[in-house]
Amino acid sequence: MDINPDPPRKAGPLTLAIDIGGTRLKAGLLDQYGAMVAGPNRVDTPPNPVPQVVVDALVNLANPLSHFDRISVGFPGVVRGGQVLTAPNLGTPDWRHFPLAASLTDRLGKPVRMLNDAEVQGLGVIRGRGLECVITLGTGMGFALFQNSRPAPHLELSQHPIHKGKTYDQFIGAAALKEVGRARWNRRLRRVLACITTLVGFDTLYIGGGSAKQVDLDLPANVQLVSNEAGITGGVKLWGKALDPIFAAGG
Repeated sequence: MDINPDPPRKAGPLTLAIDIGGTRLKAGLLDQYGAMVAGPNRVDTPPNPVPQVVVDALVNLANPLSHFDRISVGFPGVVRGGQVLTAPNLGTPDWRHFPLAASLTDRLGKPVRMLNDAEVQGLGVIRGRGLECVITLGTGMGFALFQNSRPAPHLELSQHPIHKGKTYDQFIGAAALKEVGRARWNRRLRRVLACITTLVGFDTLYIGGGSAKQVDLDLPANVQLVSNEAGITGGVKLWGKALDPIFAAGG
């Protein structure tokens, strides 16, 4: 019996997915299904990460990934309507109300959609069932919630105090890991997970970010470590029809 191969998939739009972090900037080229076809390219976040310096670095990062149709951005802070509202790990006073999406469109000539970086990471890993929570462990702690695959209104939990006046960022971020060491940092993480479990009552929690590889805990079945690459590959989901209403409303 002859078996005909599946017909070739029709080529769809290519997405330049950008992940902005307090330590590193990353960019990769995704096909319409979210598979990475080029990159990811990485550079250190500039030591003086004011908006124009970061935009210049992102343009340089994107230039080798030339043929793309649209851009997705994950930003470490609160964003709304293509503007940055807070950027605690980049210097909020310089970034407040900066039109990052429009700036990148001006420089790269393509439409931009932008969400918080933990939300982008989450879009790359969630299963779309129930209440799902994502935390990212890196320079600080990113946080995102999803209800049946849709992002909930963003909460910047990282800026809330958790212990003796320390915020989640200060308690569990990269500086804390370096200061207290891996064993004590994991004890802190256990406390963070207990707090989030009580606060959120999630069905599933995903842990990503650059410091996720330092996690050394026996995790319950509904808490999972995920690849940090999802911070890029989740970018294709920003252009899905399910999120069109969010961006149409100025998300």
